[in-house]
Parts: sequence; C-alpha cells; structure tokens
Amino acid sequence: MFIKTIGNLREIIDLREAIAGGKTPVLIYGLTDSQKSHITHYIMKEFKKKVLFITYNDVQARMIYEDLDSFTHGNAFLYPSRDVLFFKIEAASLDVIGRRLITIKNVLDDEPHVFVASIDALLNKMIPQELFKKYTFNYKTGDTLNIEKLAKDLVIMGYERVPLIEGKGQFSIRGGIIDIYSPMDTDAYRIELFDDIIDSIRKFDIFSQRSIQNINEMVLFPAREFILENENIKNGVTNLSRNLNSYLSKIRETNSGRLEKVHNKFDEIMERITESKSLANIPGMVNFFYPETYSLIDYFDDVIIILDENIRIKQRSYNILTEFEENFKLLLEAGEVLPEQAGLLYRYEDIIKKLDGRTYLLMNTLVKADNEIRPKIIVNFVSKTMHPFHGKIELLAEDLKYYKKNGYRVLILSSNIERALILKNTLLNYGFEIPVVEDEEYDIPEGGIAIYPGTISKGFEYVDAKFTVISDVEVFGQSRKARKAVKIKNGSRIKNFTELNVGSYIVHVNYGIGKYEGIEKITVDGITKDYLKIIYAGGDKLFIPVEQFDLIQKYIGPEDKPPKLNKLGGSEWARAKKKAKKAVEELAKDLLKLYAKRQTMKGFAFRKDTPWQKEFEDKFPYEETEDQLRCIQEIKEDMEKEKPMDRLLCGDVGYGKTEVALRAAFKAVMDGKQVAFLCPTTILAQQHYTNFIYRFKDFPIKIEMLSRFRRHKEQLNIIKSLNEGVIDIIIGTHRLLQQDIKFKDLGLLIIDEEQRFGVTHKEKIKKFKENIDVLSLSATPIPRTLHMSLIGIRDMSVLENPPEDRYPVQTYVVEFNEEMIRDAILKEIGRGGQVYFVNNRINGINKMASLINELLPYCRVGIAHGQMEEDKLEKIMVDFLNNEYDVLVCTTIIETGLDIPNVNTIIVCDADRMGLSQLYQLRGRVGRSNRLAYAYFTYRRDKILTEVAEKRLEAIKEFTEFGSGFKIAMKDLEIRGAGNLLGAEQHGHIDAVGYDMYLKLLDEAIKSLKGDLKEEKIDTVIDIKVNAYIDSSYIEDENQKLEMYKKISQIETKEDMEDIIDELIDRFNEYPKPVETLLDVAYLKVLAQQVSITDIIEKNSSVLLKFKDISSVKAGIVESLTKEYKGNLMFSGKIPPYLTYRINKKENITKELIGLLEKLKSLQMH
Repeated sequence: MFIKTIGNLREIIDLREAIAGGKTPVLIYGLTDSQKSHITHYIMKEFKKKVLFITYNDVQARMIYEDLDSFTHGNAFLYPSRDVLFFKIEAASLDVIGRRLITIKNVLDDEPHVFVASIDALLNKMIPQELFKKYTFNYKTGDTLNIEKLAKDLVIMGYERVPLIEGKGQFSIRGGIIDIYSPMDTDAYRIELFDDIIDSIRKFDIFSQRSIQNINEMVLFPAREFILENENIKNGVTNLSRNLNSYLSKIRETNSGRLEKVHNKFDEIMERITESKSLANIPGMVNFFYPETYSLIDYFDDVIIILDENIRIKQRSYNILTEFEENFKLLLEAGEVLPEQAGLLYRYEDIIKKLDGRTYLLMNTLVKADNEIRPKIIVNFVSKTMHPFHGKIELLAEDLKYYKKNGYRVLILSSNIERALILKNTLLNYGFEIPVVEDEEYDIPEGGIAIYPGTISKGFEYVDAKFTVISDVEVFGQSRKARKAVKIKNGSRIKNFTELNVGSYIVHVNYGIGKYEGIEKITVDGITKDYLKIIYAGGDKLFIPVEQFDLIQKYIGPEDKPPKLNKLGGSEWARAKKKAKKAVEELAKDLLKLYAKRQTMKGFAFRKDTPWQKEFEDKFPYEETEDQLRCIQEIKEDMEKEKPMDRLLCGDVGYGKTEVALRAAFKAVMDGKQVAFLCPTTILAQQHYTNFIYRFKDFPIKIEMLSRFRRHKEQLNIIKSLNEGVIDIIIGTHRLLQQDIKFKDLGLLIIDEEQRFGVTHKEKIKKFKENIDVLSLSATPIPRTLHMSLIGIRDMSVLENPPEDRYPVQTYVVEFNEEMIRDAILKEIGRGGQVYFVNNRINGINKMASLINELLPYCRVGIAHGQMEEDKLEKIMVDFLNNEYDVLVCTTIIETGLDIPNVNTIIVCDADRMGLSQLYQLRGRVGRSNRLAYAYFTYRRDKILTEVAEKRLEAIKEFTEFGSGFKIAMKDLEIRGAGNLLGAEQHGHIDAVGYDMYLKLLDEAIKSLKGDLKEEKIDTVIDIKVNAYIDSSYIEDENQKLEMYKKISQIETKEDMEDIIDELIDRFNEYPKPVETLLDVAYLKVLAQQVSITDIIEKNSSVLLKFKDISSVKAGIVESLTKEYKGNLMFSGKIPPYLTYRINKKENITKELIGLLEKLKSLQMH
C-alpha cells in the first residue's frame, strides 16, 4: 500500500541492495511497529517472495498481522502458537488448528505472501512437510475419483466420518455424494459423482445442508497438523511402549505409587491412537511418531525472514523453555509424562541455526548487541510516530496545513469507504479538497493529501521522504475495526431441528406425550410404508404413518425431569392442553390490553439526530453489524414518535446490545432529557457505568452511578444533582426505584435483564414506565416463532447475528487433574489474566478453593455463590472485577451478564453434569479481549461411568470439537428466553404440553383475539394402495430420514414440494420411485385441502374423493369435470357428496389424482 512513495529513500535503496546482494543479516532500526509492517509489505512486493515475520509474543504478532492484513489486502497469514498439553485430552476445538493449517497451506504454495508468527509458535515441533504435500488434493469437475480411497485418506488426514456434517473437520458419504468441511474454510464442499467421475463440486451451508454455489475445482487439505499413516502409528506405539517400559523399570523400586498411574495413562492413550482416536494428544508426543521433526522455517524454500526485536525474541524463548522445564519436572513426578517428552520444543539457538544460509533481517527500535547474530549492514530510518487529535478535526486541519505548506505527501487511512467520505466532507469545511482513492498505486503529489480506506494500529512518518500516514487512531482516538456478521441466523439454525432419537419424548397433537421408539417398515397386502412407533403410558403402542408427521413435535421441556407419559384414550392430555390454552388466552388478552393502553398515551417526541449524535456514533470502534443498524433505526423511530416507546432488545451476550442502548441514551440527552439505566446487580451497574464513562468521555455529559457501594453522603449528593437536573445519565440498581429518587426531567428508562428483578421491584418498574420511553435489554435469545407471534403487540428488536471478530476460545475436554488445573491457572496468571473456576456444587466449593491455594500458594482466590449474603457476594465480584483476585471459584452465577475482559481462562468442573446450553454460555464468559482465551471442560473418571454421563460426555466432546449440538444449545436458550419474556407463571404450562405446542397455542390465541385466525385446515385422510416411503438404501441415517419426512409432511404449496425435490437431489442424489410417490401423496393432500376434500380412498380399481359438505360442490364445475373425463369420473350428491374416479394405470395413480385435483382447483378459481 503506497510503497512507491518510499522507493527512492536512501535507506530503502541500501536495504534493497543488501537483500539482492545476499549481504544479510541487515539490522534495521528506528522504525515504529506500523512502519515495520509497511516495510515488510514493501519487501514482499519488491522481491515477489514469501516473507516470514517473527516477533516476541502472541499479542505483538496479532497487532503486526492486523496491520499487514490491511497493507496487503488479505495476503497476510497469522501462525498462532499451539499448546503442548501432556494431560489426556478427550477433545479440543479446531479454531487455532484451522488458522495454523491455513498458514501451512499458503507456505507450501507458489505465491508470495507474508506470514506472522511469535517465537512461541516457532518453537513447536512439526511433521515433515512431505506429508502435507502428499495429502493435498486438487479436484476438478471431470476428474476421476476413487470414493473408497478418498474415505481412507480423509481419516488419515484427520477428518471424522459422520452421517451429517455439523462442524469443521467432518466428512460424510451418501451414495455418490461426498460432503467435506475443512477447518480452514468458511463453507463446506459437496462433491457429486457420476460413476467415478466428478460431475459437480458445490459449496453448501451446514445449517440448511443446501448447496449455495457451484464451483469448478477445490483444494482438499488435511484437517489436523499431525497426519498419521499406519507406519507413523506403528512406530509411535512401538516407541511409546519401549520408552514406557524403560521408564517403568527405572521407577518400579523407587516409586510404586506412580507406576500404576503412568502405566494406565499411556496404555489407554496407545490403545486410542491405534483406533485413530485421541488425536488431540499427539502434540505432546510428536517425537515418538515421526523420526524427524521440523520447524515452520524448514517448510520454506525461498523466503525472506524478519526478526522483530531479536533480543526480546531471545528472552521470550528462554522464558518459555524455563517454564516448560520447571513444569515438566512436576509432571514427571506426578506420573503425567515420560522423560523422552522433555525435548518437545526447539531452543532459541536451534531457530537461529535454521537461519544459516537464508536471507534475514533484524528490525529493532534501538540498536542492541546480540552475540548470536552479527549484522553485515545497519540501516537507520528516521521516523516519527503520529500524535493524537482526539477527534478534534480542527487540530488535524492545522497539521495538514503545515504538511501541505512544507511539501509532504499525506495519506489518511479511514476504516471504510463510508467513513472516508464523511471525513472528506468534514475537511471540506476547513478548506481542504481531498480525494478519496481506492487505488494503492495512486501517486500522491508533493504537498498532496489522499484519503484511503484501511485500518492500522498507529500512524507514522518517514521524515526524510516527507511521507506521513495518519490513521483512525490519531483522528478519532481509536481504530475502527471491520466487524463482519456471521451470515447464518439463529432462526435458520433452529429451523431444521428434529433431533429425534430412540427414547426421545414426543408430543402428538391429539394423543399427547409419548416416547419415540424408532421407524418401523410395515407391509400390508404388498404395500409398504414407514410408521413412527410411539410408546404411551402402560406400554400402549401407537403407529403413526409418516404422512401424519406434521402432528408430531419433539417434546422440549426441562432437562432435569422427564415428562410423564400420557395414557392413550385418557383425558389427561386434553385437560393439560385445555389449561394451557386458557392460560395463553389470558396472557394474550393482557398483552393486547397493555399494548392498546400505551398506544393512546402521550409521551415526548424526540427530535431527529443532531450532528453530535453522528460524531458520537462515529467514535464506535467497530463497524456496526446490519442487525445493530436495523435495531438502532427501529429504536430511534420509536423515540421520535409522541407515543411512549416500550421496546425489547434481545441478543446473546457480545452481540452489541450495549452500543445500541448507548446511542438511545445519547439521543435522549441531546434533547435535554435525563436517562435512567436500571441493572439487577451492583456489578452490572459498575460495568455499564465504566462503559458509559468511556464512550461519553469526549462530550459534556454528566454520568453517575447509584448503588450500595456509594457512601451515604455520596448518595445524597447524587440524589440532589439528579433532582436539579445536573446529572444527565444515572446508572443504578433497584436503589433507583426508592421513594427518595426524583428526576428533574426523565425521558428514557433502560432496563437490563428485567426478568432478574424481584416481584416488588417489577411492580415499581411498572409505575416508573408510565409516559416515558422504555428500552428493555435481554441477553437470552427469543424464539423466532414467538417473535413472529408477538408482532403488533410487543415491539421487539432482535440481534440475531454475532460479530465475527471475537477471538476464538480454545476449548479442551479433559479429565480432572490437579497438574492440569495448576498449569492452566499458571499460564493465565503468567500473562496477567484472571481465571473463572466453576464448581457448581456449593458444598465442595471451599475445598476446591483450598486445593488451588495448595497448588499455587501465592494465588489470590475468591469464592462466590448464590447462597452468600448479597452484600458479600457483590463485594467479591467487584473486587474480582478490580483485579484483586486471580481466581474466582464460583457456581454458574457467572453464566449471564458478567463481562470482564481480563478473564480469559475458564475451568469447569464436572462439565458432564451440565447441559450444552450452560456450557455454551459459560464459554461465552471468556474471549472478550484481544487475546486467545481458554475453556477447560473437565470430568471425573468414575470407576463406572453411567450411560447417561457417558452420553453427555460424548455430546460435550462433539460440541467442543465440531460445534455439533449447537442447535440443541440454542433451542435450550430460546426456551429460557421464552420463559423470561412470558413470565414465570407460564413455565408450568410450557412443561405440561411441551415448548412447541405451547407456542402454537399462544400464536392461535393472539391471532384469534386480533381476528387473524384462519379457518382450520381440513385434515384429509388418504388411503391409496401405493408404496410411499424413504428406503434406507436412499437415506441411511434415521435422523436425516426423519427430517425429510417432517419436511414432506409440512408441504403446503407446489413450490414447497419443488423445493424439497431440489433438496433431496442436492443432498442425497436422484430419488427412487417410493420417494417420488411419497412426495406425490403429500402434494395430493395439499390439493385435497384446497378443494375441500376430506377423504381419498382407493376401492378396487376406483378412488372415492369425499367432499367436506354440499357447499364445497358447485354444480357447473362438477358437470364440466365429469364431462372432460368421459365416463372415468362420476359424481354422487349424497351427504357427504363424493366423486368416483376410475384408475387408468395403477402405477400412475398419484399422478392421475394430482391432475384431476389440479383441474378441479383451476375450475373453482375461475
């Protein structure tokens, strides 16, 4: 980016000549960090070679990478460091592995790129690059592909075979269709074969399982860093076994206690590796499995290497090895490792030796001596960092005048084109006509200024070249990061949710709650159909034909207690349904009444946005997601109406609700109104207060906080200032609801997590709400179906898409182990962070805190749980927020609301006793800063693990590694969201009839009261003798078969049927005759409902089609129809009236009936 401007600098010429002439190492000093990135980009462009930039820690690596990513337009790759864990790992998430693999793939190609790695990452030992090359496959349409060989190769490459892809690192084969989802790719790939020729390659979306784009070729790369061929497994197990036996014989006499532990651990690991499981443990044993190991440096053929601050790199590598060695000694004593595992990391000297014969440079801020490296040439850049303007454009304008007058070339970087145009227009007011350019080759003239879309961490100046780069950081006080939204919405995620397994509870509309026992194929009189077998109370069985699948839903209720089965033919289900129906009707009435009342109220109509509002919003350090912009617009529109706003803003933690609320608050203050922000706890009030102070710092707005942590005198002063109108925004707990609080002119009330307030407080909030604008925030997602039902009676804005820029959380499923606990806490504290330690049993919480103090005596440990006195609990939480504790041993009370960026490790005890949604939310507590976060889900290996615990552990492993079960976690959270929104008194009814049935009843009640309820659909009975089913040879996996049955049963239009036909062909290939007939029967039912036919019954060689009643039949239409069919169709005017159709060809019966009903429908419409 704009590198021509520095091409003639003396320093650049010297550098260019030194590299071209092989006179390296070159020491470059005097550069700022962003300049280091700029020069690195210049070197890559100038020499058209790969460049490896090595720096001294992960944080610096990330910053340099982000600058380079901007300079190179996405041609930079970050190589993150990999954990070396010696504990038995059951599963590990693939985020870090995916990023490392992307880097390795690009290192091995022929294009010039820039790679950034910390020394931490380069000390990791790696496999021979030949294995990556051997298992990189390029597929094009028309190529020959051996499906059996590919299946074997994929397993060697680290992919797991599954019936249905749910996450990265998985593959699935269904007939001639192969689905593969690489950890490196955004979308999964679908290869379709015609015989053994690739007929097509498509990208597909894993949530809908539908193809989204045709492509001509794809590159398939390994899913793991450690490719294990049979030879590697054999050598590895032999080496492990030999080393194990040697070690056991040494310690047999001196340490018999350790003997059994070591023996058991490594025996189990060897067994699992032989079965191609437990691959997450390989990094800790790499030297057993590969005769030679390598560093990333060895993978490059021709590369220019840059060492950033080599003295710091050296020091960091010594620190890493010292920590590793100290830790290793403890692990050896504890029986967790074998002595030969000590050589898992390279030393600094090894890395420096690998630079011999290669072109490399040193980039240092200052000249420092290093005995290992002696530079041949020293290049000194004269540079300056830019001073900040703090959002004051007049100061920027003054500097621009100076630069222009003195012949400087100035480049202003603005995060995106929209922001660049705003800045251009703003500077126009100061007399500057500056072009916004999108071509990096643009030649800035002397005394010229240009604005270019881009983001770097800090601006800089090449003094001798008179070239200045000014970034967002200087102009606005912070850089504005692009924040792409994840494209799949939660609604789509949940849409295909069936997840029926044998033993799942189901709800039948007419018969109630039963237990699903699987699909049974039943043949009667030579006609085969699939039936769902349901067991009811007393062991009664019910067989449901698949065309009635739309009458069934999975029972979704509380995880901890299974529902009671209903009795077939009993009245219990009807009673439960009736009670729930009555409750939802009352709820719907109350909601409508409340909505109607607010419609008639008069409030304050806020004015349109002020210029300050625009300035305030521009200071947001991220680009808004589409969701955020939509929600902000909806809220502003409400505020600008005379009717008081009462809007609910829903969105998961981290989706950006606070920023939306901040903008609403700012808008209110701009119109001279006061804002009250009500929080359920002191700690949340403290967090919001900190956020508000930070975001409003550049504006003359007075913000205060009122909670029990304010001294009495402070509270009195705040109350007085509030009454006098001195305070614009007050943030507080239920203290704000007390009698002594009076506002001068309150205009907006923001309520955070209203459902967490007690009954008394809720009543006070109700009174508080009258005649003012109210914005309620909820962190629990709301079901889309509920959202749709409540349109028109509850104003809601929903943030459905999470921003993509959050750092991933590296997750491990591990057996509980004291050494692992010590290691994880030590690692986090070592980088200045804090740890959540979740132990959900209060009676064992003190013991766990004592254990941590024993393992790490200097560690500051706090304890927090829900049974503590409120004052004490809040004090501990605030102390933890203020970094007065290193570790907080707590229950799941941290599950919602807390946002502490310094906490980047969470350890969860007995994770196998928790639901996936709980673990999903707990994991969301970390990873909220600019560093990689860690989550350790631990379990205890009991003597006998119960079947339930085993299943739950398996689900957690799948969830961790592949994201499988995400839909279950989201559904569970949505149930909670529905309960929070509708009130606690509705929980009993939700449990009694199941969540989906409850929402259906609520939807009907609301539509009925609004007069929108459509006439109930006719439930047509179709009894024709045809084979209509999905054979296991077509869809083998029962869950996917059920999913397709469910979709087919829900067909409502011809377009629906055509959509399902497309999906079947896309996912499973061309379908057989019984599936075609099944689709015909489903569409026939739709047509029958549209023309008021209640029964279609085959008798001998004819079919009877019964109408609902005589009003459904129009004489002229029937006459025309019978005339057209010339003796093959007869009409009977009995009650109920019916048509008799004589079948022409038995094999075409469904097609003939569809043709008949389509004609009848057409005649009825005209």
